[in-house]
Amino acid sequence: MPENISRRSFFRKIGAAAAVGSAAGIARAKPALADASGEKIGVLVDLTKCDGCADVPVPRCVTACQTENEARYPEPREEDVKDYWPQTKHEDWRAKRNLKTTLTPYNWTYVQKIKVEHEGKTHTLNIQRRCMHCDTPTCAAICPFGAIEKDSKGAVSIHEVGCMGGAKCRTVCPWHIPQRQAGVGIYLKMLPKMAGGGVMYKCDHCAPRLSKGQAPACVEACQSRPGREAPLTFGPREDMLSLARIRARD
Repeated sequence: MPENISRRSFFRKIGAAAAVGSAAGIARAKPALADASGEKIGVLVDLTKCDGCADVPVPRCVTACQTENEARYPEPREEDVKDYWPQTKHEDWRAKRNLKTTLTPYNWTYVQKIKVEHEGKTHTLNIQRRCMHCDTPTCAAICPFGAIEKDSKGAVSIHEVGCMGGAKCRTVCPWHIPQRQAGVGIYLKMLPKMAGGGVMYKCDHCAPRLSKGQAPACVEACQSRPGREAPLTFGPREDMLSLARIRARD
């Protein structure tokens, strides 16, 4: 590629190539998703019951998520991590892969502790932060490469083989959930010296587990905790909505 290629022509060329590559990649990735049969599922998060697993250093949902998904975390080589052309920066989380207090490509959920004032009293809330798997996900609508898909059970997944790391999904996400890691992805096979992209990562509702009829790892871990009733409940979406209304009323 000539060095004086324009930004517009570069993205026109890479877009055409990626359209083919991502379509093929998504077709290969689909078997890992939940099967097409069955109703939509959901997770109810009861903030009145979550104490952030105060009895252990890291909340059980966070540890379970890492254990379940760490084999899928990005592993770039040093020489592949380049700047996002034409910018002079990139996102590389490898040195912070053990960070558990925010979302990263190596940590797909965390528990945020906040203080809320209500009727003169201060309440502490522990909120599990992760992908909300929206009914109409803006991330899927905005992705120019079609690398984000919502399956029949409601899980929203980013297909690594089709993602170019453009981060538009993070920009439009109300909670800025997807996180980017440079030095991995399809761009390495296309224009590695120019693109400098990567792949976006986030919770996919443990789609491989859903395909086997299992609950997400975070829910399973939450329900195994001793003592108080578990904050996370998993089941058919309509049942979770009904339970949420009952809990709110009570």
